[in-house]
Amino acid sequence: MHGASHLRPLHAGEGRDWKPRLPWWGADLQTLRNFLTSPAVDLSPWPEERLLLPMRDGSGDRLAAALHRPARATRPLVLLIHGLGGSENSIYMQASAVHHLARGHPVVRLSLRGAGPSRATCRLQYHAGRTEDVADAIAALPADLVGDGILAVGYSLGANVLLKLLGEGGAAGRPPIRAAASVSAPIELHRAAYRFNDLRNYLYHRWMLARLQREATAPGAAVSEKERAAALSARSVIEFDERFVAPRNGFADAEDYYRRCSAIRFLAGIRVPTLVIHAEDDPWIPVDSYRSWDWQANPAFTLAMTRGGGHVGFHAAGDRTTWYDRRIGAFFEER
Repeated sequence: MHGASHLRPLHAGEGRDWKPRLPWWGADLQTLRNFLTSPAVDLSPWPEERLLLPMRDGSGDRLAAALHRPARATRPLVLLIHGLGGSENSIYMQASAVHHLARGHPVVRLSLRGAGPSRATCRLQYHAGRTEDVADAIAALPADLVGDGILAVGYSLGANVLLKLLGEGGAAGRPPIRAAASVSAPIELHRAAYRFNDLRNYLYHRWMLARLQREATAPGAAVSEKERAAALSARSVIEFDERFVAPRNGFADAEDYYRRCSAIRFLAGIRVPTLVIHAEDDPWIPVDSYRSWDWQANPAFTLAMTRGGGHVGFHAAGDRTTWYDRRIGAFFEER
């Protein structure tokens, strides 16, 4: 349970087969590989269909999503949920889509509220605890896609949202999430926020803050002049959360936002089979967050903890497909 003092032993084989693919040595190169190389991802064999999924909060917002169907769908739909500052167009989202499509799954790449293509159709903005948006998007998916249920994958902040949704019981509706996977989730948001603020993460931090400020104030966003000034005056991600995210979303301050929205508070309630993938050397998410939870206390979880892999990296020896995509594919095949 929360408060356990050390990581429990891994299930046999989970995470032990991880070895980095050269030249991507170390946490930072693993994390930055896609940014440094901008690899082309070919989704052309599976033409994109545009979905606009209405939110049920009366805002008029609709989440944008890209749907791809394999020539012969033999497996359940895979729903992909991106991380902070990302969108359906993030390279890791596209690469995962190719992997699952090749295995016979239809795939939906979801852009959270105000992210990427969703900016044009949404006035409001996602945050780490906005689980109702994902629930609404799932409810709006075409019926022919979800007859066999949904397999959901979250990355980074999107993984925190997914785990929180599962723990709230939001996976029990129709269509249900039948299995899930989490990659590099910041399950304790305050620890992740303060780690991001470390000097060793200075360049990451500057890049992410600028991205969040552009995203939150882009044309189409419903922000007052006061909110715009608050977002643009922030000098750290913590200040951004304190001045912009928290007051817009009914939180007392950044600490209240982090406390109420951290997935770790909801893990005990998860009943859906869930694969949790994390690297001990993740430069953004402290491994101590994972050490503070007894993963074996909840039989829904399979924990795959690796020594290396960085943050949503996991570029492993032996295959150009990421280690987490291969591991998730095998996990889903058993469900």
